[in-house]
Amino acid sequence: MLSMRHLFADFELAKTALAHWLHDAATLDADLALYRISANAVYPFRHNGQWRFLRLAPEEEKLEKNVRGEMEFIRYLLRNGYPALKPIRADNGETLLVLDTYRGRYYAAAFRRVDGVRVDQTKMNEPIPERCGQTLGRLHTLSARYVPKMRKWDHAEALEWIGRTLAENHAPDAAFRELAMVGRELVKLPINDGRYGLIHYDFEPDNLFYDAATGKCSVIDFDDGLYHWFALDVAQALDALGDCLEGERLRHAKTAFLKGYRRERGLTENDEALFPLMRRFIGLMQYARLARCVADEVADAPDWMVSLRAHLAGIITRLETRMTENAAPTSPEKEITGNAKN
Repeated sequence: MLSMRHLFADFELAKTALAHWLHDAATLDADLALYRISANAVYPFRHNGQWRFLRLAPEEEKLEKNVRGEMEFIRYLLRNGYPALKPIRADNGETLLVLDTYRGRYYAAAFRRVDGVRVDQTKMNEPIPERCGQTLGRLHTLSARYVPKMRKWDHAEALEWIGRTLAENHAPDAAFRELAMVGRELVKLPINDGRYGLIHYDFEPDNLFYDAATGKCSVIDFDDGLYHWFALDVAQALDALGDCLEGERLRHAKTAFLKGYRRERGLTENDEALFPLMRRFIGLMQYARLARCVADEVADAPDWMVSLRAHLAGIITRLETRMTENAAPTSPEKEITGNAKN
């Protein structure tokens, strides 16, 4: 999530950026009003009646190699027929612009709307979960063969960033103990093409679109991707199903998702043994991002921001409680020793 001061909509900023892309001026004001701001500011717009999305992010909030690395990875996926969102070239022919604006320097990109319905807005009946799992498996297969020119950050760099963020925001001892535990366990794991690569890191139903006419599952929002173990994407995707389903429907959806994933690539017991550790990494990353967000003070904050800050503070407290309860590190290396060359 962006820092609090960047959570305000700025339609003039969006229009300044959109001067570099073709758009329908007659509907622009109404279209931009459908904006969404979280990890980026996303402003809908149309060109020839077709929906597009402008994504803006302050330079101070992003690593340039991550932004450029994301665009390179998306181009690679599209060349290989993968159903990722498609960037739109700006007036200079580039798909990523660095803009100097009255609010500072911003990264700007625009994307076409993908086909289908957002998965979390469907009933998530078969074949949707299975097709989503298959799409993630295909992503990991392509990632395992990917050789980037601009490499995004990896798990070790992310852990270093988490450590700095915890220190800057005076996190409790439990957070630093959790960071040390996770770091010790990750360094024991083998890094190889079969199990480690550039992951999506947000492969959840609100970033997936299912087209019933074609049976295709399309993927958006590769912004958070980093080099990590593929098991993290799988664990995160399975957990995200629990935000939409429950009981027997959830159990069937998870089974179908894993069936689809295994249609594209193997998933061993050793991989599944990593899920608890992957969840702890996710918790640390979430904690650091939220701590950084709420630490950003905004004078005369509107009511919605006061409520949001309180909500996020509640999540931070729950994460701190969970970290305190983690009495001992997960030890998956015992289960994977015999499979280190996979």
